[in-house]
Amino acid sequence: MAFHQSYRVLCAKDKTLRNGQTMTRVFSVFLLIFFLGLRAVSAQQDQGVWVQVEAQPSLREAQERAQAYASNLPDVSGFRLNSGWYAIVIGPYLRSDAEQVLRVYRAERQIPADSYIAFANSFNQQFWPVGVNILDRPAVATPVEPQEQPQASTTLQPSQETRAEALRGERLLTAQERKDLQTALQAAGFYASTIDGAFGAGTRRSMQEWQRFNGYEATGVLTTLQRKALMDDYNAPLISVGMGRYTDTDAGITVDLPLEALAFDRYEAPFAHFKATTDLDAKALLISQEGSPATLRALYDVMQSLEIVPLNGPRELRGNSFTIEGHGNGIVSFTQAALKDGKIKGFTLVWPEGDDARRARVLAAMRSSFEATEGVLDDGAGADAEQSIDLISGLQVRKPRLSRSGFFADTGGSVLTVAEAADNCSRITLDSDQEVQVAWADTDLGVAVLRPTRALSPISVAEFSSEQPRIQSDVAVSGFSYQGALGAPTLSFGQVADIRGLNGENGVKRLTLSTQPGDAGGPVFDVSGNVIGMLLPTPAEGRSLPASVSLAANVDRLTEILGKAGVAGQPGQGTADISPNELSRRATGMTVLVHCWD
Repeated sequence: MAFHQSYRVLCAKDKTLRNGQTMTRVFSVFLLIFFLGLRAVSAQQDQGVWVQVEAQPSLREAQERAQAYASNLPDVSGFRLNSGWYAIVIGPYLRSDAEQVLRVYRAERQIPADSYIAFANSFNQQFWPVGVNILDRPAVATPVEPQEQPQASTTLQPSQETRAEALRGERLLTAQERKDLQTALQAAGFYASTIDGAFGAGTRRSMQEWQRFNGYEATGVLTTLQRKALMDDYNAPLISVGMGRYTDTDAGITVDLPLEALAFDRYEAPFAHFKATTDLDAKALLISQEGSPATLRALYDVMQSLEIVPLNGPRELRGNSFTIEGHGNGIVSFTQAALKDGKIKGFTLVWPEGDDARRARVLAAMRSSFEATEGVLDDGAGADAEQSIDLISGLQVRKPRLSRSGFFADTGGSVLTVAEAADNCSRITLDSDQEVQVAWADTDLGVAVLRPTRALSPISVAEFSSEQPRIQSDVAVSGFSYQGALGAPTLSFGQVADIRGLNGENGVKRLTLSTQPGDAGGPVFDVSGNVIGMLLPTPAEGRSLPASVSLAANVDRLTEILGKAGVAGQPGQGTADISPNELSRRATGMTVLVHCWD
């Protein structure tokens, strides 16, 4: 198997061999194949390592990608990960061969630049090739030409160290290096005690288990090469993205960044933007601005309004610093910032979901290495960039999936709105910040009652008319016609066309009124300023109604729905006509913008 695969890869890569120029070259190639075969035989007891090239969230996508890779590369397999994602890998290889595979295949762009070395203990069920189980298969030889071996030396090599010599080398380690070894053993699943740098009985046992698992003599003391192999395995996630030191003198920040996964893009104060350079699609920001505690709090609020900061996740503002973590919509982001000496410095890391282990290592490296230096980003940096109401310093503001109108139905802040504004939402808010929950929903009529999570004090509350409106009487609807773009509700004027629905049904009235989708859920007023109904959305039954036809739920049905939610609506107090200014004041005080967020 190893001979065949090695020969196929060598033939694919050697133009001289494909052109068939000389028998000498053919003989040399077969000698190389024989050498690689011997390498595979010598590794029969080595479980080997793998090169992970991709991970996909669904089995179907992963199978398609595995098939695509298998058409060009040997030894392609697929396994389900502990995270639930599906990994496409090649291997297994001896560790040294896997590193060479990474170098060559990356250089030839046959695998993504962020591919990295992975281990079988992170794999679950195999899904590719179908019906095959190769987790116990011995490591195969590398499918690339080996480096020329150095001449033998009489100097004792680290791999030949005796236990006593390994102990002497171990004594030269710093306290941090000893802790790092314990951390790496813990990450590999061999150590479960305190990270203290003291190599007691527990640490020695874990070293023995690691040595035994990797085919070494179980002495309980790691040689120089074994320590390097352990730390290389531990640091593989960082190596895969080129973690390195980065200094931005303009922003006054020094930090370790995944420099093979992203690169500097532009300044737009207060951010230095870094864009993805691989299909990993990672992003980062460096935050740098002059400020005060008020500026820090404003930044804390602004960051949470951005698309790169999903709604779900912990966030904390304490003293002169804050952290924000967001999960959702396929990404995980983390932001930290702190105020010191009148300067706010920090960073944001945005990473794709499903790559949690590597993200955690990259984030930990960034947090531990972050250093605020002299200098702060100029407030005018990036002032000539494209402007948009949906952008803040070049970052997209998060938008709700749906925005509709609603209105306060009682003094406690309960809101009547359309059911579609509360359907399958991960979060529902009023005017973007006040969270509400569904207290009751009537899906047949399309009406919902929302209850605030904290007490509200509305400026004005709906007063429901007890009288049936007369046909052709004047009415007005208050709503956010443009879904918040204007910042305040608008009034649309019309008349009552019928006190029944299009099919003669009760509970609904027909209006002669032109509205926009954002108006749905808004209150319908009579000339006295009393609420006589709520505007319903256009029926979604494949019909297109004339622009001047609108439907509204009657007060009787709204009162019934409010009662089921435990809310008592207020009756109308007057019958005299009110001025347009007074109507506008009441409408503005009670009409709210309802957002449905994914």
